[in-house]
Amino acid sequence: MYTDFRCPFCAKFSREVEPALVEEYVGSGELRIEWRDLPIFGEQSMAAARAGHAAADQGRFWEFTEVVFADSPDRGHPDLNEEKLVGYAREAGVADIERFREDMTSDRYDEAIRADYEAATALGATSTPTFLINGTGIIGARSTETFRNVIDSSLDG
Repeated sequence: MYTDFRCPFCAKFSREVEPALVEEYVGSGELRIEWRDLPIFGEQSMAAARAGHAAADQGRFWEFTEVVFADSPDRGHPDLNEEKLVGYAREAGVADIERFREDMTSDRYDEAIRADYEAATALGATSTPTFLINGTGIIGARSTETFRNVIDSSLDG
């Protein structure tokens, strides 16, 4: 899953589709969802990607993601400034907020973020969200049924 915290379609997927996929496929071990950063909406996208890594370093990545996307607008790109990201970290239960802030504002994650970005563009992914399921690409926030069809076809093949 190539995604950007400022992407309204990524937020839509997170709120409306991902929970069903987690319930139906992740718990049984048939699907593993891997997040890959594709920060395409400016410096705030990069800052949010760093914040995601900082939350992950404290074991709260998925909680942080859920909080950010729950507060995202249906249209347009949310303003994800430093204070907003720190507030989301608090809400997600990140324990050491000062460490989170230090990590989020450093460049320590930039190489990993850049590697995800380069891998995405090498695959031809230039928009978010872009998904790759056993070699089959899905671009955009598609319906749960679309994902089910691709996943089930992959499992049957």
